[in-house]
Amino acid sequence: MSDEEPERNNFEDVARALADEVSRAVERLSQIDVDELARTARAEGERARQWVEELGQWLRDQGEAAGSTSFGFGFGAPEPVGPDAPPARPVDDPLREAGPHPLDLPTADQGRALAALDSGRWRLEPGTSALAVQGDGPGPSDALGLVRELRVRDWLSADGELTLAGRSALERWLEAADRT
Repeated sequence: MSDEEPERNNFEDVARALADEVSRAVERLSQIDVDELARTARAEGERARQWVEELGQWLRDQGEAAGSTSFGFGFGAPEPVGPDAPPARPVDDPLREAGPHPLDLPTADQGRALAALDSGRWRLEPGTSALAVQGDGPGPSDALGLVRELRVRDWLSADGELTLAGRSALERWLEAADRT
C-alpha cells in the first residue's frame, strides 16, 4: 500500500459526499411548485399596479384641486412676495380651523395642569410624557392626554417647562375664571 491510496480514498469520499448533496439539492428544487410561484408573483404585481394607479389618481386630483398654477403634484407656483405682490387669495381649506390653536382658552383640566406646572406642584417625568405630582395635592386625571394636549398647542416645551404661549394661556384661563 502506498501513501497515495489513502489520499485517493479520502478524495473519493469527499466527491461522493458532494455528489449526494447536489443530488438532494436537485431533488428539493424539483419539488418547488413553479406555477404557484408564478401565480403569487402575478397577484402581487397586480396589487402593486393597482396601488400605483390609485396613487397617480390621487396626485392628479390634488393637482386639479390646487388650481391652474399647479405643477401636477398639488404644489402651486410660489406666490410673489413684497409690496408689489397681489393680495393673497383665500385658500378654500375646510380643515383650516380644525387644529388646536395656541390662543385657545384652556379647558378646566388644561388650566389646572398649567397652574400646577407653573407652581411646581406637577412636573414632567424625565424621559416620559407623563405628569407627576410633587408634594401634596391631587394628581392629574389624564396625565398622558394632558401632556399631549398642552404640547399640541405649544403651551408645554419638550422638557416640561411652560412656553410663552403656555403662560399666556394660563393668564387667559385665570382671567376667565375670575369673571365667572
